[in-house]
Amino acid sequence: MAQIIQSNEAPFDQVDIDPVTLDIIENALRNARVEMDATLVRTAMSPGIREQGDAFPLIADHKGRMIVGQFGSYIGAFLDGYDGTVEDGDLIMLSDPYSVSGAISHSNDWLVLLPVFKDGRLIAYTSMFGHQSDIGGKVPGSMPIDATSIFQEGVRIPPVKLYKQGQYNEDVFKLIMHQVRTPDWCSADLNALIASCKVARNRVIEMADRFGDDVLVSACEELLERNYKAMKSLIASSIGKEPVSFEDYICDDGMGFGPYKIKCTMWREGEKVVLDFDGTDPQSPASINFLLNENMLRMFFGIYMIMVFDPQILFNDGFYDLIDVRIPEGSLLKPKFPAALSGRTHALGRIFDVLGALLGQKTPEFLNAAGFSSSPHLFYSGYDKQGEYFQLFQIGFGGIPGRPLGDGPDGHSLWPGFTNIPNEFLERYFPMVIENYETVADSGGAGLHRGGNGIKMSYRFLEPGQIAIHDDRWFVPPWGVNGGEPGARARKILEKSDGTQTIISNKIEDLAVEANDVLHFITWGGGGWGDPLDRESALVGQEVIQGLVTVEGAKKYGVVVDSEGNVDPDGTEMLRAKIKAERPALGVFNYGPDIETLRMNCESETGLPAPKRPQWKSSVDVAAE
Repeated sequence: MAQIIQSNEAPFDQVDIDPVTLDIIENALRNARVEMDATLVRTAMSPGIREQGDAFPLIADHKGRMIVGQFGSYIGAFLDGYDGTVEDGDLIMLSDPYSVSGAISHSNDWLVLLPVFKDGRLIAYTSMFGHQSDIGGKVPGSMPIDATSIFQEGVRIPPVKLYKQGQYNEDVFKLIMHQVRTPDWCSADLNALIASCKVARNRVIEMADRFGDDVLVSACEELLERNYKAMKSLIASSIGKEPVSFEDYICDDGMGFGPYKIKCTMWREGEKVVLDFDGTDPQSPASINFLLNENMLRMFFGIYMIMVFDPQILFNDGFYDLIDVRIPEGSLLKPKFPAALSGRTHALGRIFDVLGALLGQKTPEFLNAAGFSSSPHLFYSGYDKQGEYFQLFQIGFGGIPGRPLGDGPDGHSLWPGFTNIPNEFLERYFPMVIENYETVADSGGAGLHRGGNGIKMSYRFLEPGQIAIHDDRWFVPPWGVNGGEPGARARKILEKSDGTQTIISNKIEDLAVEANDVLHFITWGGGGWGDPLDRESALVGQEVIQGLVTVEGAKKYGVVVDSEGNVDPDGTEMLRAKIKAERPALGVFNYGPDIETLRMNCESETGLPAPKRPQWKSSVDVAAE
């Protein structure tokens, strides 16, 4: 456990905070968090952080509890696992997930932690982590989908002090940068993380100077307590005592095996909610494992509860005591060291679908369909005509699920703060041309509220090189709810310069491409919400004009329409009556075909062989090792 060194050990006094002061401090902390993001964007270099925002800020109180942030809740795990000191002037960085119990979930995420001292006392922490585009390892981008050990995934940084009592440790910095393929980007991004934390530190100290240390600390306590009370009320009103279960799947592991099941059962015991992942598949030999930190899951649960039921609440760490998380050791969500973790994004995203399905079983009117619960990755690397090395890491977008209050957005990110890399940026800094960037008609699941469409992005490579792809939902489709239909699945097509096309895997490493090859990167759509036959026929006709729905796809809504968007009222009435008479009763969840049917039809429907059933080592085999 970390040892906090303070020259001033005087305890903070708890004081009463009037509502106006509390509101000012709360919004000042929010603004400091926004300023962290702005600083990062202005100083980072890699497109993943600079253009897409793959970084997550955090401001915590003196006990390490997040007050504002987006993906925080890791300081407690860090303090528990760190055996060093925390002193004024220190700045700590790390990237090894196993050193902090999964508080960061793969080694590409570099975390910076800055303790904030004032007058000899620790009053807060500021922190930020961001995804580094390359950290060494066996493949460019450092996320080998076929890795069988974390040692193959690049440099692992235990908690180290880049600054110790204000003194910069340049040797540690040089040692780290010596391991990576793109030290210019990595060093710029790391310095951007540091600068963001320093900006937030300055703002926290300014608040303490203005209001007093005791007022600032007491305000943080009040914000945490307010969140606790709000979540306690939400749990009591939204979570039943009877257990409900849900399971979903990661399609494959990139090595020919799948799908992998994630199962969770939820119930309420007194004031607490229990989330039990018993029944989740054992860890994978490949890198799709997700070392899920319990506090991170608590944050996920809290974000979902608040955004669905009461979005005005500022979520923080105050409610954690109300959530009991149980994850089996050795499972896909708590793999044993040194399991590979670089492909964990699919399981991370699927957690949101599972949580949404659990919460919606009691209140289906608040239930979302399955959506774009992943972050498809494209990697492209090689040497340009000047002999300069280039390396692209890009996160793709897709269809957000149909929702109780409307359609899912088309071509959007799972993470609300993410933005796409402008095509002009890609064409300026990488040897490629973006020939298509468009939504895929009919890929969103039909429903009263349509699932968002996926996108088709066509990359023409201008230089030979290697590509890698990490995507999911190509085998098991995203499910619809309340009568809505599943969304379309992902596809990837490589078109050679002579026009021949080959369907390629959605998880693939080190695929050679030549100049003028074109990759058609097609992502999946979100599931639909509600009975498609209840959707306004005029709206369907308008979407035909807009290219979001085809004439044939309109029939899923029972709408007869021509290519000009003109709806045939009589034909529509007849078609809807026919569909209603012939279809089975609508259920809460529409998963599409079962797993065995998907296996049987996989090659004819996707052009790819079905994944083989996963094989796990027995306890005897593990003990023998």
